[in-house]
Amino acid sequence: MNSPTTQAPGSTTGPTARLTEDWTAVLVGLIVFLSALAAAWWSAPESYQAGVEAVEPGVKWTHPWKSWLGSVGRWDQDPRQGLIHTGFEPQADAAQAAATPAPIKPLWPGWVGMACVLAGLGAAVSWLRGRSPASFLLAFPALFGLALLANVMAKQQQVEALGLEYVLWALLLGLLISNTIGTPTWLRPAVMGEQFVKLGLVLLGVEVLLGTLLKYGIPGIFVAWIVTPVVLVTTYLFGQYILRIQSKTLNIVISADMSVCGVSAAIATAAACRAKKDELSLAIGLSMGFTVVMMVLLPKLCLALGLPEPIAGAWIGGTVDSTGAVAAAGELVGEQAGEVAVTIKMIQNTLIGVVAFAVATYWVSVVEPQSDAAEAATSGSEPGNGATQDSSGTRGKGAIGGFSGIGEIWRRFPKFVLGFVGVSVIASAITALGAYEALGLASAQSGVTKPLRGWLFCLAFVCIGLESNVRQFLPHLRSGKPLVLYVVGQSLNLLLTLAMAYLMFGWLFADMFPDAAEAAP
Repeated sequence: MNSPTTQAPGSTTGPTARLTEDWTAVLVGLIVFLSALAAAWWSAPESYQAGVEAVEPGVKWTHPWKSWLGSVGRWDQDPRQGLIHTGFEPQADAAQAAATPAPIKPLWPGWVGMACVLAGLGAAVSWLRGRSPASFLLAFPALFGLALLANVMAKQQQVEALGLEYVLWALLLGLLISNTIGTPTWLRPAVMGEQFVKLGLVLLGVEVLLGTLLKYGIPGIFVAWIVTPVVLVTTYLFGQYILRIQSKTLNIVISADMSVCGVSAAIATAAACRAKKDELSLAIGLSMGFTVVMMVLLPKLCLALGLPEPIAGAWIGGTVDSTGAVAAAGELVGEQAGEVAVTIKMIQNTLIGVVAFAVATYWVSVVEPQSDAAEAATSGSEPGNGATQDSSGTRGKGAIGGFSGIGEIWRRFPKFVLGFVGVSVIASAITALGAYEALGLASAQSGVTKPLRGWLFCLAFVCIGLESNVRQFLPHLRSGKPLVLYVVGQSLNLLLTLAMAYLMFGWLFADMFPDAAEAAP
């Protein structure tokens, strides 16, 4: 996934690259986060400055940039409702809604402002990467238009109820263009999928607070941290030795996507093992399809089985991939189930960096040396001489004695993960300082980093679609092996997570969850 420093096709000559793609994501992500935090504290309401305890009820700490960093609204029949004003908002009581109509709030300043901010960030990134900012700015309106369309499609009332998120629509729109008319040359300077997604993952660190690990203590950690690696390793081995999937990179990306936390884990893993973009697209497509199914069916299964809310929430949080889908599915069971589910998923998200490092180490020390040895045996040359082609189709350095060294692991390790971890540590430390600091962080998160991350992910998946060729992964689909891998791995995940949820929430730590203890066998 790490690409060399070259000029984007169709761009004019730019300056020499100043930073790599990963370090650019770290630098820009930190600047955005710290700037948002500073603006939040600078604009704190006077009542908050006097002390959190003195704040009058109803006083909100709204970030000053929030109204200019928005998205589209929900709509029913006319998409203009989601683009121009507050959009379609279903009312439980129609008579009461008619008597007290909700005030109309314009939506277009939010997504127009977001477009301007993203254009500025993209131009800065292009400059840092040695590409032409002017070429990027000329191509960006079309790219943002596709991302805007994906968000509009996802916000239709029935579509949103089905859990078909913007990521899926963004990927499909990109694939539709690239596999029909082809990605236009003039658009390519703005197609920076990896850069967008890495910057978005750095900003995701603001939402993954280390204090979350303490919320449910050992029960939550066991469900998220013990089951996940067992499922990941078992699924990968099943794909290699039972299904005999030819591409090891496709195998590990699907395994990580399914077992850890969906799209984010797939991207980090793909970067660590240098997977092809087409393999990443296939893994994400499988993930999104199964996420929709599980978001609908798993809450119904929990209710049918009569699972207590803590156990149901832990089961959902440990098995459903997308954080948004986890929240929605948990709420369908109950309020406590929703809280437990989201917490478990956020604890699971902290494994992204660990998984990326482990995959990079394994690929450098085991997979690529084996590939070198096999090629040497075929060609009659000495293993470890020069660069060889690995299973993902990228070039890796030859290993000496079966191990390439710490330097090669560091070169392979996706550095943007360090930005993710660093931002998470900073945000966690700020939260621990006190209630005032925590509220300021929450303002920066809800008003800036979270909406910005969502748009970056949307742009990224439009780009991934634009860079993917369906014909290249059709052989994988025809064999059916990726689908079988996902189904078998997810089945194992469901069984082990349910068992661990019962063990932790309903038996060993029953005192913390009395409702779950009563239902435990």
